[in-house]
Amino acid sequence: MKMIILKNISTVYTFDDKDNVFTNCDILIEGSKIIKMGRNILPDHECEEINCTGLVALPGFVNTHHHLYQSLFRGIKEVQEQPLFPWLTKLYSYWKNINPEAVYYGAMVGFSELLRTGCTLTSDQHYVFPFDQPENLIDMEIEASRKIGIRFHATRGSMSLGKDKGGLPPISVIQKEDKILEDCNRLVDEYHDPKDFSMIRIAFAPCSPFSVTKDLMIETRKLARQLGVMMHTHLAETKDEERFCIEKYGRRPFELMEDIGWIGSDVWFAHGIYLNDREISNLKGTGIAHCPSSNMKLGSGICRTTDIVKASGKLSIAVDGSASNDGSNMWEEVKRAYLLNHLKYGNYGLSAYDILKIATRGGADVLGRADTGRLAVGKAADIILFDLNKIEYAGCHDPLISLVCLGNSCFTKMTIVNGEVVSMDGKILTIDCDKVFREANKIAIHMLKKQS
Repeated sequence: MKMIILKNISTVYTFDDKDNVFTNCDILIEGSKIIKMGRNILPDHECEEINCTGLVALPGFVNTHHHLYQSLFRGIKEVQEQPLFPWLTKLYSYWKNINPEAVYYGAMVGFSELLRTGCTLTSDQHYVFPFDQPENLIDMEIEASRKIGIRFHATRGSMSLGKDKGGLPPISVIQKEDKILEDCNRLVDEYHDPKDFSMIRIAFAPCSPFSVTKDLMIETRKLARQLGVMMHTHLAETKDEERFCIEKYGRRPFELMEDIGWIGSDVWFAHGIYLNDREISNLKGTGIAHCPSSNMKLGSGICRTTDIVKASGKLSIAVDGSASNDGSNMWEEVKRAYLLNHLKYGNYGLSAYDILKIATRGGADVLGRADTGRLAVGKAADIILFDLNKIEYAGCHDPLISLVCLGNSCFTKMTIVNGEVVSMDGKILTIDCDKVFREANKIAIHMLKKQS
């Protein structure tokens, strides 16, 4: 089995059960996991040695909410400066043109950005299935994840409540509910791996209260718990959503989730901005994916991050889809989460250490992964290393604060996933990024021309 030793790492932030911080530390990797940590490790067998003198190591960032296909719909002039509902309404007219090739290359673009900026495990919520396209769009994302080498939780999204029945999406991008559940079953059968160190897991993710029926949410919950997979949806993102739920169901969004049994450690919500005190105290293990850039760009609001943490809630950080963020830069999202938290809470804000722990271990916990998100013997070799010996970090006296508050580059020195080095100095080692760029641009231009 392949062995790698990372020699003499200057500082290692483990985010393990004891919150250990090690200096001048070696990490020995065998296959997919860490087998030894400490100073001056002498391997018993021949292994590849990587000199990490002067570098800082963390567990890989975990991105808990994304829409990878949106990587091909960035910077569309007509949807800028729009809040969520009108933004979505306009973009549906573009998204109806996606096909398997677009999903594959959109995923490749997003995965590339994530890996270069320190993300080793990502989820994705794909919920657009145009009526004239095959149903294997999730398969395209999984194929891309395997080729590039990122740990991936693919969530089978869905939309079944069209405009004709009081929902937001057009009929061209909704599906019949029996077809949705059938495909959910198929994906679990073909791809879901619940074991430790698995590279692929499946979750079920009806899009939102305004794009699926209550019945679909209930049937999805039944199937997910029968098959032992997690559930995900957008929730409490905007005041428009809150008004929709009150008018249609007579319930606030979180109250609706309580009514239908969508609460617990096998559930996580994207955004969670408009949760009140009672709702935050009643999360009962439900995770929240905090999406700072998206929330700022769409003017949605600010997640109550400090309140969630103080209530012992499970909080994570996510980039969200590129059309509302315009990038899949996980390191930058960490910085923005820190700054936005301090804008809201001032002196009561979360520390740089808190934010990095939320971005690593917090994300892994939200996705139900105890095997990654922390650096310890027996855990996954998902490791990111940073070089802070640059002018933009000069004068800072704490490497951890440097990672959150300083720097004008967001590329890791090295990103290791499952024991494999997949990115070095901003270069992806597993694919031809120039080719992906050319193909992705060609497909993106073609889809927008179809709409014009």
